[in-house]
Amino acid sequence: MSELDAEDNKLLVLARGALARTGGASGAAVRDTDGRTYAAGEVALTALPLTALQAAVAAAISSGAEGFEAAVVVAGAPDDAGIEAVWEVSPSAAVIRTDRSGAVLNEVHGG
Repeated sequence: MSELDAEDNKLLVLARGALARTGGASGAAVRDTDGRTYAAGEVALTALPLTALQAAVAAAISSGAEGFEAAVVVAGAPDDAGIEAVWEVSPSAAVIRTDRSGAVLNEVHGG
């Protein structure tokens, strides 16, 4: 996998920051079609369990985002339910998974 471009690297930095702040198992960040970014860690409430990517998507949508360009998930599962949430809104958006160090594991596109 090639290195991330500057915009996707910014998402990586935000996702790693969310991971560090929350102390959870994963962190995520998304960039909407207006260039705004949203980052989140996982939510481990009994009444509201969300992966980090689901939480980032929820933050974006609740802030008025209408589409996504890309998402980065640090230490997330390959079958993260947030991937489908990204693609429900933007079927062609890129979702990049990395390990905790930031090394890219894979990049997948919907549609």
